[in-house]
Amino acid sequence: MASPDRNESKPLSAGDELDSLRARVARLETRSPPRSRPRFRSFFAVLLILLAALLTPLSAVAAWARNDVGDTDRYVAMVTPLASDPDVQHAVSKRVTDVLMTHLDVHSLVQQVAPADRPVLDKALGRLSAPLTAGITDFVQGTVDKFVASDAFEKVWVGLNRNAHAAVVKALTGSGGGAVKLTDDTVVIDLAPVIDRVKRLLVDQGLTIAAKIPEVHTDFTVLTSDAIGKAKKGFLVLQLAGFWLPLLTLLLAAGGVLLAVRRRRALVTAALAVAVGGAVLGLALSVFRAFYLDSLPDTVSQPAAASVFDALVVYLRGVVRLVVTLGVVVALAAWLSGGGRAATRVKAMWNGGIGAVRDAAGLTGGPVGAWVHRAKRWLNWTVVVVAAAVLLVWDRPTGLVTVWIALGALFALAVVEFLDDDSTPHLLPAPHG
Repeated sequence: MASPDRNESKPLSAGDELDSLRARVARLETRSPPRSRPRFRSFFAVLLILLAALLTPLSAVAAWARNDVGDTDRYVAMVTPLASDPDVQHAVSKRVTDVLMTHLDVHSLVQQVAPADRPVLDKALGRLSAPLTAGITDFVQGTVDKFVASDAFEKVWVGLNRNAHAAVVKALTGSGGGAVKLTDDTVVIDLAPVIDRVKRLLVDQGLTIAAKIPEVHTDFTVLTSDAIGKAKKGFLVLQLAGFWLPLLTLLLAAGGVLLAVRRRRALVTAALAVAVGGAVLGLALSVFRAFYLDSLPDTVSQPAAASVFDALVVYLRGVVRLVVTLGVVVALAAWLSGGGRAATRVKAMWNGGIGAVRDAAGLTGGPVGAWVHRAKRWLNWTVVVVAAAVLLVWDRPTGLVTVWIALGALFALAVVEFLDDDSTPHLLPAPHG
């Protein structure tokens, strides 16, 4: 019988195995620490995503300054509705009436009477001077109100703002000129064209003395703030950065996601961070509006100023809604595509519910269902990308438009799930009892 091989290893006892494990741990501890690349990657990923979130409000403002305030057609589109705004109409009417009445009073009418008859007329008027002045004021006020409420005023208003758009930019960049100017941190519009049209209407209605009113220039305040003088220094920079800053913000967010170790979690974080940045801008607009209106002088109509402010930032608020909506949708899509417990449960409810409806109806996908099953992941992402692209290219999407796009995407995803046929039955739960 052959003798056992001396080199053959004997089975280790429990104590020997424990000693061996301890020796291995000791060797591992003596080795140099592993390179901490994941930590550096995570740090820079978080840093890039944080920068993207911080730049989101500034990017939105820069895009607004370049595309809306800096573009004549879009600026006119913003201010055109103000011509039919009741508060603006009332403020303009009051301002024009007050200016006209400083050049149109009872004493001016008396000057038209022959010199020989003036003493008699002055004595006859006597105590009627004040009521007569009030009557003339009411007549002028009524004429101005009718003109301001007419389509002719809207044409004058639009033409005035279109021609003066270069001066609006001048108010923030310091170059140009026109009917709109920056005076003592106040942006004002010269209402001389409106006064001239009202003068002609008064003459046509028999108040011929209005023809002798000289050319009058009066200002209608559009914006007034101590910060305007400071804002104009940075407006040109924002206008120049209106294209590159949003692109940089997007690249920073994408870089943070690609650099992260867990990219899906980073995508959720980046999308929510950008959405929070947009929401912060929306909150800042509301707070600034309240402080701005509260700081207006008594000579400025606060309701009209509120209407002007809302008109000028209407598209900026639309950008805020767009950024918040896109951020939430992308974060939700990335979360649902993961394998987390909650996400898996939601997907199971979605897939099981639609599959059970299909099975209960007795429908089979056939070759189409098999193809959809193979390409299901790409089809779902295509729906999300198309919905996001439609929302991005939509000119000034409103809240209702955003809701309809989201519902359309949800319906398309449901259709994909309904057509998916992997030959697995999705039975409805049996009723109890």
